[in-house]
Amino acid sequence: MSLSDPIGDMLARIKNSQMRSHKNVELPSSKFKIKIADVLKNEGYIIDYKVENLEGKDNLLINLKYNSGNPVINSIQRVSKPGRRIFSSAESLP
Repeated sequence: MSLSDPIGDMLARIKNSQMRSHKNVELPSSKFKIKIADVLKNEGYIIDYKVENLEGKDNLLINLKYNSGNPVINSIQRVSKPGRRIFSSAESLP
């Protein structure tokens, strides 16, 4: 299965899984997705993540985080998309 926007797919899977109160979400792995999961973990939005090799393919398993039964991530969206890039200077980033 070929995706035109794998990062957008990752964010949609996380959002949909939290809306359904799933404990974790599994998706195809890539180096970039692992880095995004690392940032989400370091910022406290997810519990943890790990990469599993199933049938020769790497999958990223993300353990979602909840606070009193409510998802920690209230909303998630991708601002920069294929075909629409938004650039900022390093000084303007928080």
